[in-house]
Amino acid sequence: MTIIINETLRLYGPLTLFLREVEREVQLGKLVLPANIDLLIPNMTLQHDPHLWGGDVHLFKPERFAEGIARATKYNSAAFFPFGLGPRSCVGMTFATTETKIALYMILQRYTFTLSPAYVHSPMSIITLRPRHGIQIMLESLHKDA
Repeated sequence: MTIIINETLRLYGPLTLFLREVEREVQLGKLVLPANIDLLIPNMTLQHDPHLWGGDVHLFKPERFAEGIARATKYNSAAFFPFGLGPRSCVGMTFATTETKIALYMILQRYTFTLSPAYVHSPMSIITLRPRHGIQIMLESLHKDA
């Protein structure tokens, strides 16, 4: 379940970018960032970079995370941070992940599901990344007497 959630977060993380303020002048390679400027960090760009993730970057492959996040990112912590990074990461990260696992376990114990033929894949970003037309799924009970 964890590797599926991580791959989903890599492809469709809740936020597409993070805003951070540079507190003091910083040098990044040849680039000098002056103090008091805002930086937009496009985490989705990093999480879809073929140089970091390989030529199949746009494919859903949960096995990327089979040996953990560190191995999947080749020990590059900036390659995967769907909930932010460092001291400013989302305090609800563990809760959100645990809540997702519990909800999925409860659903999968009772139902199989498939995407509706009417589903159109069209993610859009309005504060968070979400499906433009919702997610139409068809549930079928695993218990025929239900």
